[in-house]
Amino acid sequence: MIAVLLPPPLGAATRLPDLARSLPGHGLTAVRPEVGGDELPPHAARYVARASLEINRLVAPDAPTALVAEGGTGPLLGAVGAAQRAAHRPVFAYVLVDAFLPQPGSANRADLVRSQSPDGAEPAAPPSGEPPAYRSEQLPVVADWPDAPCGYLLTDPALAHVARLAGMRGWTVRETSPEGASEALADLLVGLRGMS
Repeated sequence: MIAVLLPPPLGAATRLPDLARSLPGHGLTAVRPEVGGDELPPHAARYVARASLEINRLVAPDAPTALVAEGGTGPLLGAVGAAQRAAHRPVFAYVLVDAFLPQPGSANRADLVRSQSPDGAEPAAPPSGEPPAYRSEQLPVVADWPDAPCGYLLTDPALAHVARLAGMRGWTVRETSPEGASEALADLLVGLRGMS
């Protein structure tokens, strides 16, 4: 079983660099694709295309695969999953780690943050280096997603409301510290594999 650890978009550093550490002990092989080139519009489409090409390069077509999206990659997880289906690659589970959820009908990242925040709060100021139209660009919508069991791993209490929304969707939710994220992800993936 392969766990594809999708990095945050725009070349942002992962907050959880040791996420893959405990996976081999649970019979999972971690793959962390190099995804770049999404600094130019259309950002989301470029990310999905590059991630899909990298997964194709790194993972055998018949390998049971889980897609794990951290941070800003969360809203793109359905589109990456759809690309895997198109390539006839079986996806047995999806896991979001401290990420906003993909949502049909969400026009853009700013709308997604507003709709999934407890009080409809405006998104925080963009970090330096974020392209101007990044938050207002249309996100890809995948109507038939999810096509496999989903989970949510929460290590950032600021996203507790999003984790509750994932739980309301019937997803398996785990909460842990950043230090315990690797073991919690392994347990979550093994549990989701049993559901597929």
